[in-house]
Amino acid sequence: MTEDKLTLPIYPIGVAAQLLGVHPRTLRLYEKEGLIKPHYRGSRRFFSQSDLQWISCLRTLIHEKGISIPGLKMLIQLTPCWTLMNCPPDRRQRCQAYENYLPETCQRCRQDSSTVVCDTCDTILEATGGS
Repeated sequence: MTEDKLTLPIYPIGVAAQLLGVHPRTLRLYEKEGLIKPHYRGSRRFFSQSDLQWISCLRTLIHEKGISIPGLKMLIQLTPCWTLMNCPPDRRQRCQAYENYLPETCQRCRQDSSTVVCDTCDTILEATGGS
């Protein structure tokens, strides 16, 4: 499935809930808690395939791993957005959040083509899923 098809919000809340095996109220709770951001058309919520995958992941963390909603919120705050959204490296390179996340020294090191990327930068880039 292409990226465009994955992110196209085509499932109304009732269909999304049915596909996930949950009550629509659960999806509204996740939205209220800031765990998901459905797309709106007027007052109606719509979800993409990517949204459904994220919600399924959340449910696994809650029900199988025992992580509470406050715990999930904290993990999400600490996790870079490109990791959560599984951004490909080429998109990351154009992302201001990604550039702002890297320490200034690593940004300079990456831009200076005459130097080999240092061990510190390698460690940071590996930890953040960078390239």
